[in-house]
Amino acid sequence: MAIVETSLDEDKADDIKVISLEGKTDIADYMVVASGTSSRRLDSITEHLIERLKQSGIRDSYAEGRRGGEWVLVDAGDVIVHLFRPEAREHYAIEKLWEAEFVERTSQDAVTA
Repeated sequence: MAIVETSLDEDKADDIKVISLEGKTDIADYMVVASGTSSRRLDSITEHLIERLKQSGIRDSYAEGRRGGEWVLVDAGDVIVHLFRPEAREHYAIEKLWEAEFVERTSQDAVTA
């Protein structure tokens, strides 16, 4: 986790937010959301992050969405990183979704809802 935060900070990613996924999903332990001001900047941040992850021994990390330039997802095992252009980040508001408190519902609750 520290390598992700350090890498994003060193590459001057904007508005870095770390979200604990404990108790919300089993896909990862943390989600990190950050912004970059241009497609080139997002690509550079992504490239450096993947290289630093590999150097630290996390070899199975990969990125999706680099060609689009609006939203890049980096899967780093226990950490999922979302890198957005500011407009796309505002549009999708992904951190708001994951920060929301989930209420466990039973099947009976669904029937009466």
